[in-house]
Amino acid sequence: MTIAPYGSWSTPITSELVVAAAVRLGEVHVDGADIVWSEGRPAEGGRTQLVRRAPDGTTADLLPEGMNARTAVHEYGGAAWWVRDGVVWFANWADQRLYRIAPGGEPEPLTPEPATPRADRFADGEVAPDGATIVCVRERHTGPTAADVRNEVVRLAAHTPSEPEVLVTGPDFVAAPRLSPDGATLAWLRWDHPSMPWDDTQLVVRDLRTGEETVVAGGPGESVLEPRFEPDGSLLFLSDRSDWWNLYRWTPGADIAPVVRLDAELGVPAWVFGSARYVQLGDGRVVYARWRDGRDGLAVRETDGALVDLDVPFSAIAAVRGADPGSVVVIAGSPTEEPGVHRVDVATSVVETLRAPRDLGLDPAGISQPEHLTFDSVDGSGAPRKAHAQFYPPASNDSTGPEDERPPLLVQIHGGPTGSATPVLSTSVQYWTSRGVAVVDVDYGGSTGYGRAYRQELLGEWGVIDVADCLAAARHLAEQGRVDGERLCIRGGSAGGFTVLAALAREDTPFAAGADHFGVADLAALAADTHKFESRYLDRLVGPYPEARDVYEQRSPIHHVDRFTRPLIVLQGAEDEVVPPNQSEMIVDALRAKGTPVAYLLFDGEQHGFRRAENIRRALDAELSFYAQVLGFDLPAEEGIEPVAIENLRAS
Repeated sequence: MTIAPYGSWSTPITSELVVAAAVRLGEVHVDGADIVWSEGRPAEGGRTQLVRRAPDGTTADLLPEGMNARTAVHEYGGAAWWVRDGVVWFANWADQRLYRIAPGGEPEPLTPEPATPRADRFADGEVAPDGATIVCVRERHTGPTAADVRNEVVRLAAHTPSEPEVLVTGPDFVAAPRLSPDGATLAWLRWDHPSMPWDDTQLVVRDLRTGEETVVAGGPGESVLEPRFEPDGSLLFLSDRSDWWNLYRWTPGADIAPVVRLDAELGVPAWVFGSARYVQLGDGRVVYARWRDGRDGLAVRETDGALVDLDVPFSAIAAVRGADPGSVVVIAGSPTEEPGVHRVDVATSVVETLRAPRDLGLDPAGISQPEHLTFDSVDGSGAPRKAHAQFYPPASNDSTGPEDERPPLLVQIHGGPTGSATPVLSTSVQYWTSRGVAVVDVDYGGSTGYGRAYRQELLGEWGVIDVADCLAAARHLAEQGRVDGERLCIRGGSAGGFTVLAALAREDTPFAAGADHFGVADLAALAADTHKFESRYLDRLVGPYPEARDVYEQRSPIHHVDRFTRPLIVLQGAEDEVVPPNQSEMIVDALRAKGTPVAYLLFDGEQHGFRRAENIRRALDAELSFYAQVLGFDLPAEEGIEPVAIENLRAS
């Protein structure tokens, strides 16, 4: 073992490895005997390609050069494509029109070209049982503001160009339009401002012959997700009416009945369309993913009601689809493997890999595996409460730190803020741990995975509870002697970037430096200038604006620049519609004027999150260079990392 200062270890996990042959597996569908999945490819400019796997194991890309299966509905997208009998339908990123590709054919547009480019956007579709039509969500933009956006459920011809017919309009938002097996009943989700889909949604069904509508479930205090008709016409759905997103069944004329009830989370927050966390098999068994104690798992509800965990190695499951009568196809990963596409035999738990994750060639000894932590924290009034995190200690197969030294710590803040820390192998985490830098990924109050009550702890407390939990996680690890309490850093993107800024805008901050990836600096400015989906989100996280103007000012980092003393690096996409570049630029300009050390990188062509290989690499290496300069450790010379310029550093 080579003894070297923490942070300076040589590592095979370079930024080049992070992006080399990297893909972002998004969704999977079963089409007869074929399996189709989506791959976000950084090496191709971040575009989303669709891949079909035949029963003999051969694969083929489905989209020609220049096509990108990605929708801009809600800006975050999801469910941009679907398949039936060899035909693929998809929303193309460049123009947002809906296209059809028949086997062996070329993409054909099905929807009219709107008067304004990209004004009509489509997502979350389903082909009718007779194959003649499609129902899907359409988001229509008639002007430049959030008030000029209309979200509707529409129906259109599945195989020829047509003008979509509006079936549902009026609610602020709609999702998950699904048709009954006989095609006579439509189900969908709806919600209105200021609710988000994890707050209050309604599940509605309509008899398409009579127009009669029924609210099946949901309303104030209940979030309903993933409605799905079954062959007998009953309707399965997820609801958090028991505090956890569990599975229920509605049968016309009968009461709602629980199908899977347990203290675990089956659902995930609907930031994107198309989640698929359960499926009913042909014999009546239900296979579902469930999140418990910071880890995902796969389980089955037998026909007699027994709930049985499957013995699979996965710790994070992104999709569950029914395949042949006794198996499911999942996108899933583990602490030692990136996500792949796998088939699981439900009776035996035998896993067949259909799309293997990258072979990174890493020694298992050099992979840091997550440890789930539960630790003491406080609420806004100082009352004690618990919070959670995933801790990744430094790991290397050939380097170790000096006996008298403790590693620096990166406190990582997920976005959302209704997201969660995912315990699956991520080269973006191992990039740090393999160099001797510990990482703690914090599931602060408001995160998903611990029930509705925990998720709602952040309501009215954004910028308070999340900051308290990040401080508590760092102090907990420092007090245990597992990290160096003098070398604590904090990083996060989007909502996590706001938490980074809020944590640094404290006179008692324990952090030596921070990295803000497209975070929020001015809450009031964000409330006035963001996309429709989140345009009223802050009403619940902070308070209604302008009535709560004082709270917005109190919590906004831009109004507390005088407290910033620690170096900050800011990374921003130039085309970000969720958190516009002016949010980053206002904090950078203020710190420049104050003389606080600051670095700023603006990436052309990037939106909310970086997708292009060259930008992912530069962002990682620049952040590493930033910490090396601030904390005083050397970078491995063999990587040739271009130093990032930090203004005012020498004067600090």
